[in-house]
Amino acid sequence: MMKFMYLPYAASAALIALFLMLFPSCYTMKQGMTFLGYLNRSVPLEKIGESGNVERVGIFVAEVNRIRDFAMGTLGLKQSKNYTRYVDLDRDYLAAIVSACSPVAFERHTWWFPVVGRVPYKGFFNVEDARKESAKLRKKGLDVWVRPVDAFSTLGFFRDPLYSYMTDYPVHRLADLIIHELVHATIYIKSDSAFNESLAEFIGKEGARRYIETYYGLDSGQYRAIDAGNADNKAFVEFAQLIIKALDAVYTDGALSHEEKLARKAAVIAGAQEDFAARYDSLFETENYRGFSTMQINNAYLDLYRLYNEEDSYFEDIYNSMGRDLPAFIAAAKTWKGKNRIAD
Repeated sequence: MMKFMYLPYAASAALIALFLMLFPSCYTMKQGMTFLGYLNRSVPLEKIGESGNVERVGIFVAEVNRIRDFAMGTLGLKQSKNYTRYVDLDRDYLAAIVSACSPVAFERHTWWFPVVGRVPYKGFFNVEDARKESAKLRKKGLDVWVRPVDAFSTLGFFRDPLYSYMTDYPVHRLADLIIHELVHATIYIKSDSAFNESLAEFIGKEGARRYIETYYGLDSGQYRAIDAGNADNKAFVEFAQLIIKALDAVYTDGALSHEEKLARKAAVIAGAQEDFAARYDSLFETENYRGFSTMQINNAYLDLYRLYNEEDSYFEDIYNSMGRDLPAFIAAAKTWKGKNRIAD
């Protein structure tokens, strides 16, 4: 089995349009049939049972139901039967996602599918298929990144299920994941992945924080955990964005040759990783990101932080202007047609 190159943040849920199996192609048929197989063997949450772990599963089911009620009832995300069924898997991830980018520019490689348009990632249930895809892209001279995801949204075409590995998730991660994916099922702009993912990331994190505050309180261990996790995530994203900015200056320097850009790219990344390791304990409260200093990162990896996170505080500014009223923010977002056309 290939070794995954993990993102250092906990949950990296992505949207994979597997319902495209309805359109004839080897890829969509293979992925669609695998997903249908999972759906066919899914069971209602209330029928989950694990030998010796009945109490833990019961707590998980109750938590999921409460998160769903909060997301759809309180926050106003689209009502659906998503996350009411459960699939037992023998691994701790759902699919392998391939992303690619130019080695000397932050220019994403994209794939086009009917209905969803262009997307900057391609998902595979079989890791070997992801390895083959990444090899093809590397032969084209692209930077490639392969990562596992634990969930995706089918945009309401199917009832998205939960998976067995999620029973071990801390409550804030479970809430973030479910709310993030329900945002995709509620708001989706064709061929605008940056808008879709950064909006879902923003609402997922803020929704999870509000959920923990509502049901566990500001003084709870759960809230302290999400507070520390969000602070560390913010610090890491800011660090990654500094690297991106430095590299972008290299890539847009017309006086440099391709080879010179690659050499300076390597120097920028190496210097950033050395600085990261030296300052880690002053930057982060948790151990979630320590491995970054030894990862073989590239543009495809860094570009994910441009895709999933705003390079400015656009959504945050709108949210603050609305009195940090998350249901009102979501209601407004339902009317938006992309970041550049908020008022349409």
